[in-house]
Order: sequence, then C-alpha cells, then structure tokens
Amino acid sequence: MSPLLRYYYINLPMIEPFVYSEEIEISRNCYIFKLETEDVTAYSECVTNDNPFYSYEYNGTAINVIMNYLAKFIADIPQPHEFLQKIDNIKGHEMAKGALEMLLWDYKAKSEKKPLYRILEGGTKGYAETGISIGLDSTDRMMRKVENAINSNYKRIKVKISKGREIDILSSIRDRFPTINLTADANSNYRITDIELLKKIDKFNLTYLEQPLNSDDLIDHAKLRREISTPICLDESIVSLDKLRKAIQVEALDVLNIKPGRVGGIHNSLEIAKMARKNGIHVWVGGMEETSVGKNFNIALASSNLIDYPGDTGPTGELFKREIATNPIEMKDGIVKPLNEFGIGVKMDFEYLDSVTVLSGLMRL
Repeated sequence: MSPLLRYYYINLPMIEPFVYSEEIEISRNCYIFKLETEDVTAYSECVTNDNPFYSYEYNGTAINVIMNYLAKFIADIPQPHEFLQKIDNIKGHEMAKGALEMLLWDYKAKSEKKPLYRILEGGTKGYAETGISIGLDSTDRMMRKVENAINSNYKRIKVKISKGREIDILSSIRDRFPTINLTADANSNYRITDIELLKKIDKFNLTYLEQPLNSDDLIDHAKLRREISTPICLDESIVSLDKLRKAIQVEALDVLNIKPGRVGGIHNSLEIAKMARKNGIHVWVGGMEETSVGKNFNIALASSNLIDYPGDTGPTGELFKREIATNPIEMKDGIVKPLNEFGIGVKMDFEYLDSVTVLSGLMRL
C-alpha cells in the first residue's frame, strides 16, 4: 500500500471566546493530517489558524505549501530529522513543516510500538506541570477565572494583557492573590517607546513577562530587559535554533516558550531546548489552542527533562465543547501525563471529526 495523506479542515467550537490582544477565537479552525500505510496510521495538527495575526503563516499558506512543496518529501516515510534536511531549501513556513514533521514522529513511535514521549532525546520525567492561559475579558471575569484556576491547582497562571489594561488586570489579581505563580502575555502589543509603562509591571512580581515587543525586535527586547527587573520570556521571536542563538548573544531573554509547531516540529524543539538550558534559560512548552492531536505532541515534549517551567498543557476540556478524541487530556493537581499508548496515543472520534469537518481531501504520495 502506497502511503496516503489525508487532511481535514475542521471547525471545532470553543466553550467561550478566547481573546488575545490581536484577535478573538470562537472556534479552533485548523488542519488535521492522517498518514496511512498498510501497518500504521499516524496523526498531526497544523497550528496555524485562519488569520495571519500571530504569524505570517495561516491556514491558507500552510495547506498550499504542504500540498505543493512539502508532502512529496514524506512519500518514503523518512525519519523526522531527514525530512527537515530534505526541505531545508524551502524558506520559512515552519508551521507547515512542523505539521508533517510531527506526523512522522507519530508514525515513528507507532512503528517502534512505543509512546512518543519515551523516544525523545533528553529523557522524560513522565509528566508535565501544567499552567493555564486566561484570555482578555472584563477584569471581574478574569479574576473569577484566576480563582477557579487556583482551586484546580494549576502550577502557573498566565493572563493576557494589552496596552492600557495591564495595570488594572495585574493589580486586581495581585491584591487578592499576592503569592501565586503569575505571568503576563502581551502578544507583541507594546513597543520600546512604552518602556516607562512596562517598568510599572515590575511591582507585580511576575515570574516573567511574555513577548512584550514585536517578534523581530531582539535588540529592543535586550534593551527592555536591561531596564526592567521582570524576567523576559520570548515566544514569537524564536522560530529557529539560529534565532535563539542570536537572542542569547544580545541577552534578550531569561525564559523561552517553545511551541513545537512554531519552530518546525519536535526535532527542532529539542535542539532549541538544549541550547536554552545550556545557557541558563528557563524553558516551557506553549500551545496554540490545539485539539487533543496537537496538544499530545506538546505534552510529550513538556514531559522532557529539558523542560523546567510549567507550560500550557492543560486539559482540552477547558477549551472545547467536545473533543475529536475519545480519550481527552486529563489533569490532576496541576499535572498531566503523556498517554502510554503508541505514538501520541490519541483515539480519534471519527464520527465527531466528520461532523466538524468543513473540507477534506486526499494526497497520494
């Protein structure tokens, strides 16, 4: 049987809108991929969404690049790192690349009859500490969500902020919860000209401030880092090992958020994590509101010994009205454990997947 690559463009309803500084999501619109051979069926998810707000990549670019440039390079089912070597001449499009690279990881682990987290370099803790990300909302509603998160024993609470609302949000939380592990995510909403405003955040004793400036502003992040005492975490800025090297060279960060899809998959994530930890940078695994398919890759990585901070690896039930898997992610006391099934371990709910699929197709490799 020649390998078959199927894709499903889905619209998965969220429990409630998730608000960033730059957009509002009411559903998870993404591509799920299914690689079939005679012996193995593997899955992955592309982390792009419908709009080019987080990155220049979005669903339209991703499926185009995968169909026309990337898919042919998985026809012989290469090792994940070999696939990345084959496509090295294709510039950018790390999210599209990551979707197929992670598909090959699921295939590899299933072929070896092992859970994915067991075959990753660096060894495993066997679990991942979990934080929660709370989207922008009224301050009262955000406060209630923080309280609920504390009661659920999340190990870290992250709140989205935007220019003009940061003091109100953070002061309200800190006044009531002075000792929790609190972080703030700005999603590039500020500029270096806002440095006096950002200095005011120091008084809230955050574990870190995530991505305050534009993704291409390594120099400005380095300048900001010298001016404030709050540790700086980079997210969108770090899309490759080389970008991390440059960020370290100019001393632009204290903490790193790795999103496997953003950096081209699991292999690159591990290399980036190794470089970060070698240079004394704390590392955690973020997310893009993935379904169980994408999030189980994140959990496998987050359980690595290379990861030392809680990440966005919480149960998908906090996001979606219903999942496309029959074994959704569960959390206990702020801990999630990777599934012990082969590969990422997801058991697909095909009936529900079909019901939320807007468009599907088949690529013969």
